Amino acid sequence: MKPELLSPAGDMEKLKFAVHFGADAVYLAGKAFGMRTASANFTDNELKDAVEYAHQRGVKVYVALNVLPRNSDLSALPAFLELLSELSADAVIVSDLGVLALSKRYAPEIPVHVSTQASVVNYESARMWHSLGASRVVLARELSLSEIREIRDKTPRGLSLEGFSHGAMCMAYSGRCLLSQYMASRDPNRGNCAQACRWKYRLVEELRPGQYIPVFEDERGTFLFNSKDLCMLDHIPEMADAGLNSLKIEGRVKTAYYAAAVTNAYRRAIDLYEKGHRGPLPEELRSEVLKVSHREYYTGFYFGGDVGQNYADPTPIREWDVAAVVDACGEDALALCTQKNRFFKGDTLELLEPRKPACEFSVTELYDGDLTPILSAPHPEMKLRLRLPAKVGPMAILRRKRN
Repeated sequence: MKPELLSPAGDMEKLKFAVHFGADAVYLAGKAFGMRTASANFTDNELKDAVEYAHQRGVKVYVALNVLPRNSDLSALPAFLELLSELSADAVIVSDLGVLALSKRYAPEIPVHVSTQASVVNYESARMWHSLGASRVVLARELSLSEIREIRDKTPRGLSLEGFSHGAMCMAYSGRCLLSQYMASRDPNRGNCAQACRWKYRLVEELRPGQYIPVFEDERGTFLFNSKDLCMLDHIPEMADAGLNSLKIEGRVKTAYYAAAVTNAYRRAIDLYEKGHRGPLPEELRSEVLKVSHREYYTGFYFGGDVGQNYADPTPIREWDVAAVVDACGEDALALCTQKNRFFKGDTLELLEPRKPACEFSVTELYDGDLTPILSAPHPEMKLRLRLPAKVGPMAILRRKRN
């Protein structure tokens, strides 16, 4: 069974990159009801454009309605569901029984996916959601592959199972956290998490005010709740064999480059799996997920045992920057690009195209938009031209290793 690749789309730019670099489906949200208010999200008109853009390219669109809504939120839901019905959204993602009921009433033809926020950890829960009309459950991230396999064996085949394959992890069970609410008055269950789990904590004894004692990790303090990032790129066969129909990449708040590069890596890994590849992945493919901003990777709870979730450094590892994005390219491989970060003539860049290994090259020719030779591209969003190793399509990415 070839699993679906589901990628994040925090805004239209990220959606386009996810689609272009190989997603089978994207998940996004409108301006309300989604669990990521930090991402730009989509206005009603932008949702229309997003669905049209994806559908024209054979990609599905799932719309997140997975906040835990209060009474005051409910009155706006029927009209939004009717809009999604008009737009032919491919699914809604819910975590609340009331939202599921409203979805069945106002958009009955749209499939319902149950969010990881619902903490589905057993086959009886999955069966119950299916009996209520759900066509998919996004399983809790705390499950092992053996538990997922048992859920698959004991649930109807008409129920699709989705699991996270890549991205940031939450120290709270299935993301149902109250820490941000207490520390910053920002409700994580309504999409407004302050990531208080990433903050540095020290112990203060009641009778010794001002004396901050580390709950020891190192001299910088203790990051008690800070988690590593999930990466299952090397384990596509195991996830598929356990019965997961869809592999989800976390990251609606992350960059368009992240959406492109991680989607591309998983697309290529899934394509190799479909062709029968079961051994170690090529090293150049495995290195792709190291070229986006990330924390130390681990395999989450999938293999059970001591998962080693705690991570003593909240600062992401970021060793590469996007230098430019290709707008157009002629037969002579002279490309018109939008510059994103500064680089110079003579620098070594990497060219990233969909479904291909990255290609390293040296910048031997660099021009401004008027084809005047220049030595550097100093201004963000500047239009420039440079010679590439070969003709490429639009939205190819040029990146540069940080010094």
